[in-house]
Amino acid sequence: MDIKELATRPVGRLLWQYSIPAVVGMIVVSLYNVIDRVIIGQQVGPDAISGLAVTFPVMNLATAFGTLIGVGASARVSILLGQNRLADASRVLGNSLTLTLLIGTLYVGVFALFLDDILIAFGASENTLPYAHSFMSVLLPGLLLMNLTFSFNNIQRASGYPRRAMAAMLLSTGINLVLAIIFVLWLKMGIRGAALATDIAMLSAMVFVMWHFMRRDSTVRFTRGTYRLDRRIVISIVSIGAAPALVNAAGCLINILLNNELYSFGGDSAVGAAGLFTTYTQLICMVVIGICQGMQPIVGYNYGAGRMQRMRRAYTLAVFAATLLCVAGSAGGLLLPEFIARAFTTDSALIQATVNCLHLALLAFAVVGFQIVSTNFFQSIGQAGKSILLSLTRQVIFLIPALLILPRWLDLDGIWLSFPVGDVLATVVTALLIHYQFRNMRAMRQP
Repeated sequence: MDIKELATRPVGRLLWQYSIPAVVGMIVVSLYNVIDRVIIGQQVGPDAISGLAVTFPVMNLATAFGTLIGVGASARVSILLGQNRLADASRVLGNSLTLTLLIGTLYVGVFALFLDDILIAFGASENTLPYAHSFMSVLLPGLLLMNLTFSFNNIQRASGYPRRAMAAMLLSTGINLVLAIIFVLWLKMGIRGAALATDIAMLSAMVFVMWHFMRRDSTVRFTRGTYRLDRRIVISIVSIGAAPALVNAAGCLINILLNNELYSFGGDSAVGAAGLFTTYTQLICMVVIGICQGMQPIVGYNYGAGRMQRMRRAYTLAVFAATLLCVAGSAGGLLLPEFIARAFTTDSALIQATVNCLHLALLAFAVVGFQIVSTNFFQSIGQAGKSILLSLTRQVIFLIPALLILPRWLDLDGIWLSFPVGDVLATVVTALLIHYQFRNMRAMRQP
C-alpha cells in the first residue's frame, strides 16, 4: 500500500483496512493467554490457574518495557512519514532495536536472579509458588522475544503493512496452539510445557517480523548507521511510549496490591477468579487496542500533514467501534459468567468466585473502550503528557484508593466494585480532556 493514501482515501475505509488486521493480530495475542489458561486449568488444576495469576505482574512489567519502545517508535514513524522524512523514520527504527535489546536483556537478568522473591512479593502462596516458578523460569527468555515481536509488529503496521503484521501474529498463535497441545496434553509437561510452547512461537514470529525490515521493498528498513543511540530520538520515542508503558507498569502495581488483598479476603480461589476476570477483559481490550492500532497511523499521518478533519473522523469512528465492543463484552460477562468460568476450570469454588467477580467488576466496563481509544489518540498525535495522565487515572489515581478503601467496608465485594468505580471516574476525566483538545484545535484553525 502507498503510505500517502493515508491522506487521500476515505477515513472509514482506511480504519477498516488497518484495524481488521490489527484486531486479528491482537485477538491472536490474547489467545496466547487464553490457550495457556484453558489447557492448564482443565489439565493441571485450580492452583495452577492461581499460580498463573501471580505471574501477571511480571508479564505486565515485561510488556511495559516493550510498549515503551514499540508504541513510541510506531507513533514517531507515522508522524515522520506524514512529514515525508523517510531517513528520520529509519533512524527511529534502528534506535528502537538497540533500546529493546538493551532493556530486555537487563530486566530478564534481574527476573532470573530474584524470581522466587519477586513472585512471593507479587502474591504467591505456598500452594501457588511452585506453579508460578515453573511457568516463569521457562518463559523468561521468551519475554525478550515477545518485546521484539510486539514492538516491531507495531512499527510494521504503522509504516503501511497491516496484513504482514497480522500474518506474523497468526503464525505465532498457530504454532503456540499446536505446541501447547503437544507439550501439555500429549507429553504431560504441565505448566512448563505451556511456557515452552510460547517461547518457540514467539521466536518464529520475531524472525518473521525482523525479516520484513530487512527487505528492500519495505517503506522503513534497517540500514547501516542507524543503531547508535541518539539522545533526541530516544527521548522522542520514550516520551510517547511512556503512557502505555505506565499503564502496564501500573498494571503490575495493581496486580501486586490486588493479589495480596484477594488472598487476605478470599484466599487462592479469589486470586484465581481475578486471573480469569483479567483474561476475559484482556481479550476484549486487546480487540479495542487493535482498533487503536488501526487508528494510530491514520491519526498520526494526518496530524503530521495538518489534515485535522480526517484525524478527528478516524478518532470518532474508533470510539464508536470500541464502545460497541465493550458494551457487548460487559453484557456477556454479566449474563453468562458461569459459562465463562467453566471454560477455564471445573473447580466449583473457583467457578463461584469467578461468577461473583464478573457480576460486580464488569458493571461499568462499557465505558472502557472510550477511555482506551482516547488515551491512544493522544499518543498518536504526540501529546505525551495528556496520554500519561489518562493512563494513570484508571489504573492508579482512582483504582488504587478504591482497592484500599472499599474492601474495609464491603470485604471481598469491595475489591470487585473498585473496578467500576475506577472506570467511571477515569471516563469523566477523559471526556473533559478530549473536549478541551478538540476545542483548542478549532480555535487554532479559526485565524
